[in-house]
Amino acid sequence: MKSLISGVEVLPASALETDTHKTVCITGHRMNRISLYKNNPVITYSAVKLMLYRYIDMAIEAGYENFINGLASGTDLWGAEYVVMKKHRNDNIRLISVMPFLRHADLMTENDRFILENVEKNSDYLITVNCNQAITYSRYKTPESSYKLYRDRNFFMIDHSSAVIAFSDNEKKHSGTSQTINYAYRNGRKIFSFNTETVNNIIEKSNSDIRTIGYEIALLDNVFCT
Repeated sequence: MKSLISGVEVLPASALETDTHKTVCITGHRMNRISLYKNNPVITYSAVKLMLYRYIDMAIEAGYENFINGLASGTDLWGAEYVVMKKHRNDNIRLISVMPFLRHADLMTENDRFILENVEKNSDYLITVNCNQAITYSRYKTPESSYKLYRDRNFFMIDHSSAVIAFSDNEKKHSGTSQTINYAYRNGRKIFSFNTETVNNIIEKSNSDIRTIGYEIALLDNVFCT
């Protein structure tokens, strides 16, 4: 089975071999689920990305080598794209990408598909948790669809990680991100998270200046080592 986006071979979940103790997964909201600071998407998304990059750097500094993402738009792909860059500088870094089902990118934007193709081509593992090539997502279970596809993807990522990097919006309690974080908590995983309030505070402190935001984030202590 090959990806419909990149043509890369897609492996079944059973093919993944990794050291869970050195593995962290990335979870967070899609772009359309992120609350904007003063209705400013450029500043908001830039600050979230910089925070996410800093947390990935923290994890690498703490000895994590394997990074799992769920190939969703927004947080997942931003994090995965950054890990691809880190892979070019560190041969020990591996990127594990997990798709919920083959046609998961059908509703993605052209830009997200561009990022997705790059991420898939640079993944050490491209995994799917459902090998039925015809399956699609639906809120109702039918022979051709399932409502558990994203949940199964989220749980798979947690089951194969010892820690989680999470970006969350406290106001969005019924989301895939909250589901993933709650599952991680119930299963005793280490959770390293930041939220919209943290991001907004840094933006406020930096007077919405991107360079200053980056400087403030770079000064954050490594939460993985505390």
